[in-house]
This record gives sequence, structure tokens and C-alpha cells, in this order.
Amino acid sequence: MKDKLIKKIRAHESVVAILGLGYVGLPLARLFCERGFRVIGLDTDCEKVDALKRGRTYIRHVGAEQFQRWFESGRFCPSTDFSNACDADAIILCVPTPLDGHREPDLSYVTGSLESLLPHLRPGQLLCLESTTYPGTTHEELLPRVEGAGFSVGEDFFLAYSPEREDPGNVSYNTSTIPKVCGGETEACREVGVALYEQVVDSVVPVSSTQAAEMVKILENTFRAVNIALVNELKQVAHGMGIDIFEVIRAASTKPFGYMPFYPGPGLGGHCIPIDPFYLTWKAREYGLHTRFIELAGEVNTSMPEWVLSRVVYALNEHGKALRDSRVLVLGLSYKKNVDDTRESPSVRLMDMLRAGGAEVSYSDPYVPEFPEMRRFQFDLTSCELSPEIIGRHDCLLLVTDHDDFNYDMIQRHAKLIVDARGRYANGAENVYPA
Repeated sequence: MKDKLIKKIRAHESVVAILGLGYVGLPLARLFCERGFRVIGLDTDCEKVDALKRGRTYIRHVGAEQFQRWFESGRFCPSTDFSNACDADAIILCVPTPLDGHREPDLSYVTGSLESLLPHLRPGQLLCLESTTYPGTTHEELLPRVEGAGFSVGEDFFLAYSPEREDPGNVSYNTSTIPKVCGGETEACREVGVALYEQVVDSVVPVSSTQAAEMVKILENTFRAVNIALVNELKQVAHGMGIDIFEVIRAASTKPFGYMPFYPGPGLGGHCIPIDPFYLTWKAREYGLHTRFIELAGEVNTSMPEWVLSRVVYALNEHGKALRDSRVLVLGLSYKKNVDDTRESPSVRLMDMLRAGGAEVSYSDPYVPEFPEMRRFQFDLTSCELSPEIIGRHDCLLLVTDHDDFNYDMIQRHAKLIVDARGRYANGAENVYPA
């Protein structure tokens, strides 16, 4: 059965189902369609599915025209009906894995999706999880459920894990050029998983198990979180010493070995770096281990919005203004520049703290025209169109997300005060306060 499935995959005669058409699943669906596969796109969100059927996408960097063409030709079939999974030879799960209110892993999207799929699975399929999670998830959560449905994993059904490595806004790498790590529950499972991804990705990196593959993604994002925490802490130290941390980083980056630049900011955002390390700290406790280093990095990064807020208060005071009743315009709502993703964005938390301090808050973001629905934060706002008049009527502009679309010269010419949390303006620039 393994050889038959691999042969079908390599001939591009297999059907691929992707469950979860978000920032990970939709680019992956596009890639498989581009390489000639028939793709079934599954999602519980009717609005997403309807938009794709009308040839529209809801993610800015994923184009719409091709999806309309693929939908009309039958190559791409978006649906909310999970029974369509029976027609697929490979099913890829790309669902959220957030933290709950106690900062512990919430696998409800993964397990709930699998429970919905189980009645529609059949022998001869590959199921691969891409969602970032703690080491052991596939083996401990997916494997028992699949085996409980009567399948023999590695013989008549194949189970793998391949962590997503999407980086929205990165112009140097895309889904096909980023190497893909893949591990299987058995050697046969890994072979099938590798065969699938080899058809669409330039380089596939096999590892010994699903646990190892899960640990790879946790290592990657923990590495980033810890190093960002280091430069965030150094930024505060450098500020106290009157040193420009961005000048220091640029100079250090000239060393051709033993150094990799990381940049400070207003806090971590997105669905990976602020969350993934806590998956590992949670799992480590099961083994009686305490990841103090990782947890400390999390504390530093989580505290950065408070540091930025203190700089806003200081800068306003320097201009004879209190935070209360000041008009503050936040530049950038998304968590990183040149994307429309607002998940875990420090901008939103800063807006909430500014509002709690009595400020009148607005925002400008060319990628986010309306403030999105969120569970924790609610603002009835739309993005301000930046103009000399709009800029001039605010007491302070807080640069949180440095989109390339912003006209920084025009902003500086007309702003009364800028608090720069991204180092976009040169140190010592008039009316600019680093944060």
C-alpha cells in the first residue's frame, strides 16, 4: 500500500486535502495547485470558503486570480464538508494551536479536526500535521485516535509530522524554497510524507520521528525568542547608557562568524514566537524539568509593551503633556511589517494600555483597514489615512510596526512627537524618542 501511494503521489495523480485555510494552509494549497495536484480545501469558516469560491482571498500576500481559475477548472475545491476528505490521498492539518488562559497548550483545534475527519478516513491515506506543537503530540494524540478507528499505522495508513515554516512578508523565501522537515510514526510513514513534500518543495529534510520533527520547530522559535529577549534587554541597558542599540547591532553584524543579528522591538507578535516556547516549558514539566532560561526570555519579551508605554509617557511629559486626554496615533497594527496578520500583535496591547491610561487612541495601517474582531481587545476603529493634517492633530505618533509603505519623511515633518519602537529613525532625530 505504501508503494502504491508513493507512486500515485509522484505521478501527481493523488488528491491533497488541506484542513485549515489560514496563513499556513492557503499558501500550501496554492503551492500544490501550482504543481498540478487537485486540492480539496477544508475549513469550518463559511466566509473563507465562500470567498475562495468567488475567487477572493483574505490574506494579502496570497493572490486571488489563480484560485478563481483553479476553482472553475475543478483543481481547487474549497468546502466546509469534511466528508470530502474521503476523496483525498493525503490530508494535511494546518489548524491553530494557541495557548489557553493558563498559558498551557490548547490542542482542541487539532483533536477536534481529527475527530471530525475520523469517520471519513480510509485505508491508503497519509495524514500529516503541520501545526506547531510540543514534542509528542502526533504520537500521543493523533496516533491513538487513528489506531482506535481501526487503522494499522505504517501499513494501511500513514501518519507524519512536518512543521510549517511560513514567513509572511519574506521576499527572499517562499513555501517552495524553504526546506521542509518531515518525520513519520514509522519508516514507511516518513517515506510517504517525504515523497509528498518532495513534489512541491525544493528540499526535504527527513528526521527519525514525529517527536524529532516537532522539536525542530520548537527549537527554531525558542532560539529566536531567547535572542530577541536578549536584545530587548540590552536595548534598555543601552538606552540608560546613552548608546544607540541599533548602531551597536549594525556594527556587530560586520563580524563574519559567531554572530547573528536580532533586533529589539515593542514585544513579540504572531502565532509562533510568543507561543511556541511555552509548549516546550509545559511539556518539560512532565519530565520534572524547569526551563528557567526560556521562561525568563518570555518574561522579558512580554514586558516590552510596558517599556514602550513608559517611553510614551516620558516623551509626552517632555512636551508638557500628560498621557490622559492626549491624542496618540499608533503606526502599524499588524505584528510585523508588510503583512496583514494581527495575531498577538504588541500594537493591540499597547493601544489597550494607552486607552486605559486615558489617551485618545487611533491607528494607521495600510494592511489592516478595519480593526479586526478579537477575543481580548475591542476597538471600533478604522485605519487613518496618513496626511499632514491627520498627523498634525495628534500629540504623539507611536511607531510600532514599521511598514515600508509609510512615508517616514512626511511623518517626521508634520509630527509633533514620534516615539520610535523600531529604530526606523536615526538616533537623535528631532522630536523622535527611541523606545
